[in-house]
Amino acid sequence: MSGTPRYLLDTNAASVLIRGPGSRALQDLVIDYGACISVITEAELRFGIARRPDATRLAKAVENFLQDIPVLPWTSATAKAYADLRARMEIRGLSLSAMDMLIAAHALTEDCALVSADKAFSQVPGLTVFDWSLTATTRKPTKAPKAS
Repeated sequence: MSGTPRYLLDTNAASVLIRGPGSRALQDLVIDYGACISVITEAELRFGIARRPDATRLAKAVENFLQDIPVLPWTSATAKAYADLRARMEIRGLSLSAMDMLIAAHALTEDCALVSADKAFSQVPGLTVFDWSLTATTRKPTKAPKAS
């Protein structure tokens, strides 16, 4: 990829945007640089509304959000990156939840910084993470240490 860095929103970041005004740093990042989500995050959002069929306002907000944001598809290259990442992390005794591992692999494959307040992502080798929950809007994304 070239040009402006791309940002992939984790489900917790997407949820904050869907629910309305929240983190100013997150809103600024999306407005200033644009963002996208993984199809895995789309699945998590859709699961959340499927569990709450009476939450019609939330369902509408999720649908509006999904219409407005690019959703990156899962590809064979992403599947390979996932397999390699999971194997490397298991060798080191590290793990993430299944969905988080899929999202991390997707961010790495697409060369995106991952926007998340989930501290577990800091253990993913080579993943650039932007923690939107920090109050300083000037904080730069950080990269996890390289695998040894």
